[in-house]
Amino acid sequence: MELKITPNLWFDMGKAEEAAEFYVSIFENSKVTAIRRYPEGSPGPAGEVMTVEFELDGVPFIAINGGPQFSFSEAVSFMVTCEDQAEIDYFWEKLTDGGEESQCGWLRDRFGVAWQIVPRGMDDVFDDDDPARAQRAFAAMMPMKKLDVEVLRAAAAGES
Repeated sequence: MELKITPNLWFDMGKAEEAAEFYVSIFENSKVTAIRRYPEGSPGPAGEVMTVEFELDGVPFIAINGGPQFSFSEAVSFMVTCEDQAEIDYFWEKLTDGGEESQCGWLRDRFGVAWQIVPRGMDDVFDDDDPARAQRAFAAMMPMKKLDVEVLRAAAAGES
């Protein structure tokens, strides 16, 4: 079934293919599915990569070499839900390579794209029926950059 919505990421000229290759090297079950080039008489240099279609773990994306007019911000990010701390560590290490850490599980990769690397079940901690558990977990998360699952669980439980 073809999806109706596909994220389209605007990169500075010459970065779309590099970004797509970077992302597919990180996520399992990922691949570049098509590369299209600028034709003669178009806004881009004829023959240069115009768009790259790729999938990250089965989710389709398009990267376009659009130019420097637009840049990424945290107003749009991609959340990666991880099964355990090892998976959090893996994605954090790969996506911050050449990028920068932010806070509360957020980062920007080397292309400026914002990501959230979060543990599965984190919402359950913050939606806890006991507001004190949720408050403790939230307070523990605020100074973190990369999230630490055990520290969040211990904080929710009231353990130091």
